[in-house]
Amino acid sequence: MTLNRITRPALFALALLAGQVHAQVAAPVAVEGAWARASVQGQKATGAFMRLTAKDGLRLVRADSPAAGVSELHEMKMEGDIMKMRAVPGIDLPAGKAVELKPGGYHVMLMDLKAPLTKGSSVPVTLVFQDAQGIETQLPLQLPVATQAPGAAHGLQH
Repeated sequence: MTLNRITRPALFALALLAGQVHAQVAAPVAVEGAWARASVQGQKATGAFMRLTAKDGLRLVRADSPAAGVSELHEMKMEGDIMKMRAVPGIDLPAGKAVELKPGGYHVMLMDLKAPLTKGSSVPVTLVFQDAQGIETQLPLQLPVATQAPGAAHGLQH
C-alpha cells in the first residue's frame, strides 16, 4: 500500500501529536529512599519501600517485578491488638504530599520470589500510576536490596 501526499503529512502530524500527548501523561513522581528487603533461601516474599511525592494528584495502582510471581500493594495496620496485612487496590498520592511506603504501613509486597534477593544487589520494580482521567503511566525503578532502610544504621529510620 502506498501513501499519497495528503496521507503522509497527516501521519507525521499524528505522530507528533502522539508524542506531545505522551509527554503530557508522564507521571511526575519523585521517588526517595527506595529499597527492597533482602530475603534468604526458601523465603518466598519480601517488601519494597520508598517515599513517593506526586507533582499532581495520582494513585499508585500496581507494581510489577520480574523477580516475583506476584506483586501487590499492601497495607499493615493495627486492628485492636493485632497487626494485620492486606492487599489494597491503590494508594492515593495527593499533589505535593510525600506518601511513605514503609515497614508497618503501606508497601509493595513481592511474593513467589523466583530467587532470593541478596543484600547489595538490586531488583527491578515498575510502579504504575493512574491520574484522575484514568490514564496509566509506568515508572521503572531499580531498587537496592538491603537488610534495613537506607540511613537506618545512622538513626534515620523512616
